[in-house]
Amino acid sequence: MPMQHPAFDPVAISLGPVAVHWYGLMYLVAFVLFYLLGRYRIQKGTTNLTLQDLEDLVFFGALGVILGGRIGYILFYDLATHLQNPLQILMIWKGGMSFHGGFLGVLVAMLWFARSRKRSWLDVTDFIAPLVPTGLAAGRMGNFINGELWGRVTDPAAFWAMLFPQARNADAALGAANPSLMPLLQQYGALPRHPSQLYQFALEGLLLFIILWVYSSRPRATGAVSGVFLIGYGSFRFIAEFARQPDAQLGLLAGGMSMGQWLSLPMILAGIGLWAWAVRGGAAAPTRRPAGKSR
Repeated sequence: MPMQHPAFDPVAISLGPVAVHWYGLMYLVAFVLFYLLGRYRIQKGTTNLTLQDLEDLVFFGALGVILGGRIGYILFYDLATHLQNPLQILMIWKGGMSFHGGFLGVLVAMLWFARSRKRSWLDVTDFIAPLVPTGLAAGRMGNFINGELWGRVTDPAAFWAMLFPQARNADAALGAANPSLMPLLQQYGALPRHPSQLYQFALEGLLLFIILWVYSSRPRATGAVSGVFLIGYGSFRFIAEFARQPDAQLGLLAGGMSMGQWLSLPMILAGIGLWAWAVRGGAAAPTRRPAGKSR
């Protein structure tokens, strides 16, 4: 028997007319964890960045995530709809955000930060790379709480199978297009699906964090940590997409791959190239400040 999604109330806190949603709280958790982990690394003397730099990185990183994430969703996933109704661009609760767009937004923000402080861009990205996965984990947990971005249909006897009441309309459309699925729909009232949000939470969040935190705990050539992030995220996202339901307006694209997989391939290739360049002596490791000297 498939598990039932808990169907959480998307509103975490309600204070009269003000409603705080779980997904918004997950963004807050992401930025708080970023700051705390960054502060720990600075106090350990593993970087030449300062606490003031960290505070500015949080601010500019947030701008990059929000603006880039929204623009990326529009461009990569639903451009036609937003061209027909430009006001919908501001309605971030419709469609949402794109990681790959947010990633590009953060890269631009970090480039601006590095140039304004006369620092190496790769030194900055090497510093933030291990701080990002916990935020990704928080975001995927927000997706799961909201019951969105559910996975593809799976065997109802599988221990991971889950019924998402939020997917009933999609289930009905899928059942109508595939009569073989109708018995499952009639039996369970919903189609058993992969809880792909939890797969991404575990892979892109927890596992990637462990890999990057351990790898960056020792001095590495400039760009090496950033390269491992690109390889790790791109690979884990590519794998998880096999279980995630493709966006309805896009479906599967050329080669039977989803948009998420096509966007992840350049990340993997760029990561391999950056890591190889770094470890072959592309740039020396940055000077680290002795522990206890942060300001």
